[in-house]
Amino acid sequence: MREIRISDATMKQISEDFSLSFKEKIEFAKLLDRLGVDVIELEGISNARIDSLRIKSIAQAVSESIVAVPVDFTDGSIESTWCALKQAKLPRLQVIAPTSSVQIEYLFHKKPDAVIAAIKDAVSGCAALCPDVEFIAGDATRSEQSFLTLALKTAIEAGASTVTLSDTAGTMFPDELSAFIRAQYDALPELKSVTLGICTSNAISMADACAIAAVTGGAGQITAAAYPIDHASVANLARIFAAKADTLSAGCRINTAELGRLIGKIERICNPVKRDASYAAADNEDGVYLTAHDNAEAVAMAVTKLGYDLSEEDNLKVYNAFLEIAAKKERVGLKELDAIVASSAMQVPSTYKLDTYVITSGNTISATAHIKLSKNGKPVEGVYIGDGSIDAAFQAIEKITGCHYELDDFQLQAVTEGREAMGQTVVKLRSGARVYSGRGISTDIVGAGIQAYLSALNKIIYEEEAE
Repeated sequence: MREIRISDATMKQISEDFSLSFKEKIEFAKLLDRLGVDVIELEGISNARIDSLRIKSIAQAVSESIVAVPVDFTDGSIESTWCALKQAKLPRLQVIAPTSSVQIEYLFHKKPDAVIAAIKDAVSGCAALCPDVEFIAGDATRSEQSFLTLALKTAIEAGASTVTLSDTAGTMFPDELSAFIRAQYDALPELKSVTLGICTSNAISMADACAIAAVTGGAGQITAAAYPIDHASVANLARIFAAKADTLSAGCRINTAELGRLIGKIERICNPVKRDASYAAADNEDGVYLTAHDNAEAVAMAVTKLGYDLSEEDNLKVYNAFLEIAAKKERVGLKELDAIVASSAMQVPSTYKLDTYVITSGNTISATAHIKLSKNGKPVEGVYIGDGSIDAAFQAIEKITGCHYELDDFQLQAVTEGREAMGQTVVKLRSGARVYSGRGISTDIVGAGIQAYLSALNKIIYEEEAE
C-alpha cells in the first residue's frame, strides 16, 4: 500500500478574511505537526527580519513534519531562506515557476527559454544547500505539454526530489485530472524517480475528488489545507483514505483519532469569528479559570495554551504554587496563572541585575531611559529614547545586553489598593519557538517592568548558555 504525503498549504492561502498573527502561526504549525501532516508549507521571505524570525520559530517548534519554504528568483533569496530554515529537523526548499504561456507572459515577464534557465539555476542552487527540494509548476494543467515536460525534466536533473503540478484554474473533472497525471508519466519517464505531487483548486467545489483521482493516476503527494479556502480539505482527505484505503491501495499518516479535536482547534485559530470569541473568553476572568479541583494535568494544559513549553519539574513547581493560590480564592484566572509561571518556573541565577534607572518623560519631550545594570558583578549601562517610559527602558536594556527578543506580552496588575499600591508586571519574551516570562513587583510601574524584563531575559540567557 502506498503512503500518500499530505502537504498543508493553509498559511499560503490568500483571503481578505484570513490572516494569522506570529503567535498563531506557531501554534497552528504545532497543531499540524500533531495532526500528522507530512509537509507544512510556509510563506516565503518578504521582510527579512520579521519573516526570518517567523520561519526559524516554526522550524524549531515542528518535530515530525517537513517544513517547506519557497524561494524567489532574486539574488540572495536562496541563501537567506536557507539560513532561516536550516534549523528545521526536516527542511525543504521550494521553487515555484509558471509553466503556462499566460502566467509566463503576465506574471513572470520572461521568455520561455529564460524561465527554463531560471528553474535550472534556482533548483540547483537549492539542492546545493538542502537535500529536499520541491519544484512547483504553476498553472500546469493549462500549459503546453512540450514546455511542461521540459520544465519538469530540467527541475529533476537540477536536483528536485518532488515535483508538484498545480491545477490553478481548478476547472478539471476528476477523470480529466487522473488522465493528465498519467500523461505526464508517459511524456517523462524520469517522473518515476521522484515524488509527483498535485495541488488542486476548489473553484468548482471538486478539489477533494480531483485530489483522490490524481492519486489513482499516480500522484504521491497532495497539497491541501486544514482550513481550506481554495484547496482540498486535509480533514476530508484523511477520512476518505481511512474509509477507502483498500480500494485506493493508498493511505496517509493523518492522525484520525484526534482529527476532529485538532481540526476544531485549527478552525478556532483561523476563523475570525471563532477566534475573536475565543480571545474574548480568554480575556474574561469569569470565562476561563481554574479551581482547586483542577489536577496537575489540567493546569499543565492551561500553561501550554498560554504559550509555554515547560519541563515536568517546572510544571510541578507551577502546580504547587497554583494550589497555594487556589486554596485562598475560588477562581484562578489565566493572567494570574501567567504570574505564577513567571514567579515559579525556571528560576535561574541572574546574569543581569538592576542597579539604578532614571526615566525622563513629559508631554513636550520624548521618554528617555538611563539604566545601569551589573553583569556578573561588572557594571554596564545604556541610554535610549523611546515611545514611552516602558519602551525606552526595554530598548535601553536591549542596547546594554546586545540581545533582542520579541516582546510577546506585557501585563500590569494591581496587587494592593490605595495611593501607594503595589503593581505587578509580567513580561513574556519569545526566543525561537519558546516563551519565557518574568515577574516584577514595585510601587513604580517602570521599575516593576524592568525587573520582569530582566527576569525573563536571564532565563533565556541561562538556557542558551546551558545548550
